[in-house]
Amino acid sequence: MKRDYFFDNARVLLIFLVVFGHVIQPSTGDSQLVMALYQTIYLFHMPAMIFVSGFFAKGKWNLIYLKNLIKKLVVPYVLFQLLYNVMNYFEGESVKMMLEPNWSLWFLLSLFSWHLLLALFKRLPTTLGLLLAVGIGLGVGYFDMIGHEYSLSRTFVFFPFFLLGYHVNKQWLFYLLDRTHAKLAGILIVSIVGIHLFLDYPVKLLFGSASYEAMGSPVMGVVSRGFIYLGAILLSLLFLAIVPKQAVTYSKMGQKTLYVYLLHGLFIQIMRHLNLFQIEGLMTFIGAIVISGGLVLLLSSRVVTILFKPLLEFKAVKQ
Repeated sequence: MKRDYFFDNARVLLIFLVVFGHVIQPSTGDSQLVMALYQTIYLFHMPAMIFVSGFFAKGKWNLIYLKNLIKKLVVPYVLFQLLYNVMNYFEGESVKMMLEPNWSLWFLLSLFSWHLLLALFKRLPTTLGLLLAVGIGLGVGYFDMIGHEYSLSRTFVFFPFFLLGYHVNKQWLFYLLDRTHAKLAGILIVSIVGIHLFLDYPVKLLFGSASYEAMGSPVMGVVSRGFIYLGAILLSLLFLAIVPKQAVTYSKMGQKTLYVYLLHGLFIQIMRHLNLFQIEGLMTFIGAIVISGGLVLLLSSRVVTILFKPLLEFKAVKQ
């Protein structure tokens, strides 16, 4: 079956933004511009990635599908959770319980849960299912007990994007994207970064990992999350409008984004622990781009695939 280069390209660009966002995060407190860029990225990059994941979801409910999900998502989660805990121990940080995801591992736990939720929500009429998912995503913020543990808050907050990706029609999506001028989309994205220079809201609202009370926004939290949903959809659409639909030099890397996602955190944690990088001007900002791109290239390379495929996919690379 011929691969769809559009989605491969989207995955590569999105995983670059994931890595880039983690590289620049330590500098957000020192630069208003870096913070504005960080907020813009976090407004849409995970919703867009989750949307793409939902597009390829099957929504099945049988033992074979469940076993595949466990092998693909749960087992790597357990392995990397243990690995991060070892790092935490030697760095003198607290060791987390197995169902309290270390750092970016929440995505694997939530992705597993989204597939299970989809098997239920796909039975509902599309509009009703989406409205219910959004309602739950808005409502969970009022429950303090729903937070980082089990990645429960993020599971409910971001599920609407997964469900939307599952229901969207490819022809309709491309019809919409084809009518969104790529250059105009790029200009609008840059403009939204500029707008963030004048916005003042808790960046934690973008993480979806805690209650409104815990984020210091108990009254306006639901309104803020509603606007974040709208902003995420708009920015995701603008982003997808600039993604090439044809094969490009980095298209093949789209098949290896899970490797990048799981492995880049180890490098980022070491960089942060040793305080190896800080953005202090244009050249260091360019350096952040180079470091991020280099990590994506390295961790999606054949060498890394050969080393880690037996661990992540339980099969050896064909020579």
